[in-house]
Amino acid sequence: MIHDATQCQLGEGPLWHPTRNQLFWFDILGQRLHTKGQNWQFDTYVSAAGWVDDTTLLIASAGALHRFDIETGDHSEIYPLEAQNSKTRSNDGRADPQGGFWIGTMGIEAEDKAGAIYRYYKGELRQLYPDITISNAICFAPDGKTAYFTDTPTQKIMRVSLDKDGWPNTEATVHIDLSQTDFRPDGAVVDATGNLWNAQWGASRVAGYAPDGSFIKAHAFPAKQTSCPAFGGPDLQTLFCTSAAVGLTGDDEGQTFQTQTTTTGQTEHRVIL
Repeated sequence: MIHDATQCQLGEGPLWHPTRNQLFWFDILGQRLHTKGQNWQFDTYVSAAGWVDDTTLLIASAGALHRFDIETGDHSEIYPLEAQNSKTRSNDGRADPQGGFWIGTMGIEAEDKAGAIYRYYKGELRQLYPDITISNAICFAPDGKTAYFTDTPTQKIMRVSLDKDGWPNTEATVHIDLSQTDFRPDGAVVDATGNLWNAQWGASRVAGYAPDGSFIKAHAFPAKQTSCPAFGGPDLQTLFCTSAAVGLTGDDEGQTFQTQTTTTGQTEHRVIL
């Protein structure tokens, strides 16, 4: 089912705002933030968001983290993000259970190892993982003790243990290995029971994996380049998925979809600025 027929060149970063009961998402290449029936145009790439309060989002752009007012459209920079590097932009990101915000960067032309993954927490931005080509699949176990991420070309979703403040305290290890398959892991989200749901670029699907990494099932979508999932709706059982039209033709490509499931998602965590 189509949630919104707007065709995004690179749809990404869907966020179900839990106090507004409203889905937001981005067209990175179009430099826009979307919600159903409305969009906001930026003058740079924007890609991911977390919610701060009922009217405020934290938005990641090519060169900064911004405070964004949903009611007025006003935004202001709160912290630079690779601001001196004109060859990179932000990509995948999500808030963690402790109130931090993880954000990945990548080369605008997907240059090899040009990006990194960072965490913003209570006024501090710290680089966690350098030499990332395409940052994706940033998501978190419900208990706040595990984070997941991928560098898409590796086709491996990694996991890492977190301390009580949400910082990694071990080396990252392989959680799901897709390197012997045709599946390329893109954005991901973890549901309320700890299963990871991963959009797989070029495969028209969002695939579910149990906490031990074993495959559960997949939800199919009409667009080929599925890019990122999010759970939302009144019972958090609606699975939304963005997609990308870049390089493709066809009316379904780049649209934002939804499907009803029996899976309950986590309430998206609030960013503590």
